[in-house]
Amino acid sequence: MESPAVTFTLAYVVLSVCFVFPPHEFRAAGLTVQGLLGAWLGSEDAAFVQHHLRRSTGTLLAHALLPLGYYIGMCFAAPEKQLCYFYLAPEGWKIFFFLAVVFPTITSILAYYWSWNGWDNHPLARTLAVHALPQSSWRAVASSINTEFRRIDKFATGAPGARVIVTDTWVIKVTTYCLHVAQQQDIHLTVTDSRQHELSPDSNMPVQFLTINVASINPYVKAFDIRLNSTEYGELREKLRAPIRNAANVVIHQSLSDLFLETFTSLVEMNQTYPAPSNQELEPCIGCMQTNANIKLVKSCQEPNEGECQQCYCRPMWCLTCMGKWFASRQDQQHPETWLSSQVPCPTCRAKFCILDVCIIR
Repeated sequence: MESPAVTFTLAYVVLSVCFVFPPHEFRAAGLTVQGLLGAWLGSEDAAFVQHHLRRSTGTLLAHALLPLGYYIGMCFAAPEKQLCYFYLAPEGWKIFFFLAVVFPTITSILAYYWSWNGWDNHPLARTLAVHALPQSSWRAVASSINTEFRRIDKFATGAPGARVIVTDTWVIKVTTYCLHVAQQQDIHLTVTDSRQHELSPDSNMPVQFLTINVASINPYVKAFDIRLNSTEYGELREKLRAPIRNAANVVIHQSLSDLFLETFTSLVEMNQTYPAPSNQELEPCIGCMQTNANIKLVKSCQEPNEGECQQCYCRPMWCLTCMGKWFASRQDQQHPETWLSSQVPCPTCRAKFCILDVCIIR
């Protein structure tokens, strides 16, 4: 392809990916299905289920039109291919155009079928019907969910494409094309995985994400996974009726200090070590008195006479865990993004040091 066609292709691919998986900038600009079709979708707060019936259908239709949009754009980006005249277009482009038209056509027929008879055929309606009482319908379940979603005491977290909502009765996972719904009284919850990230893109702080499997005793309800920040774990437990099992023996860090301590330890382990003199006997840590002192503060971040950090001449008196807790306790709790790059005074001599100056004794 020539340069204009290549440029358009790359730009269209990037914009399509951002439209399907919208970043914060796209959501802020309203370049999402919810933003573009907001008038048709209606308010989520007023009618949660009806909103998502339309949203999932509109999302599928909008995404199905992306290949056709690419073909139309290429008609102008590469006029020499004569794509505007179907009978003159290359054979490969004819096949692409055929598929680009068939895909949204089938999707439109499917959307019409879903909306028939008041959305009775929509997959979400069938999902809700599983929870309906014998003499009731999915609309009664939808009314219950709508009412509880409007309450201010619900638990809600996650990005728009992977939201987790917990009300007094329901556990709901909102994804791009569908909703997973389970009734609290029927579920078993299990922590199955944990992912630790040293830096979060939103706060520049360490973050731990937990994966919790939600399994229902109702055989017609499929199990699903929810993912959330470990700092929200306590709030989730308060809203749930059922206990959460920890099958994977995951250590859950429910506070920012816990997360920072693990990151502090991993960063210190990458620093240079301090060779202790053979005649030096290490004493118990004066912070916990449980383990021997195992770290020494040695200025390593810069040259001896440069920067704010200073050389500490204290003998080893602290263990790595206690020094990490001391480091965290001296930070500005309102600005956690500065913790990793800050300096704190030595707990004994008050000489300033940073994380790069903490050396494990070997």
